Amino acid sequence: MKTRKKSPMGKSSLKRCDWCEEKTANDSQSNVFWELPDGSRAIQITGVPSVSCSHCGMEYQEEAVINEIEDQLMLIDTKSIDKVITYTKLMDHPRFLKKNYFRF
Repeated sequence: MKTRKKSPMGKSSLKRCDWCEEKTANDSQSNVFWELPDGSRAIQITGVPSVSCSHCGMEYQEEAVINEIEDQLMLIDTKSIDKVITYTKLMDHPRFLKKNYFRF
């Protein structure tokens, strides 16, 4: 499922692609596989905010989303999550700590 951001006038707002640097990228959602911090297994995360470029074909997550996922996986009991989880459910999962105090 891909989504596009709409500007106030109803037109899609394109952004610059981090890979090819063309202004042909849109906000989207994608499914990703992520290795847990302890290395015990990988999980699939669905509906992750992503960027999709129509010029080069890359689909990727911006650094802020990557950091959010990595921090959340460090701060929760990963044994309690299934092999597949939605991004929303992952981010709503109860944490041991409020934030990652090692990220400066």
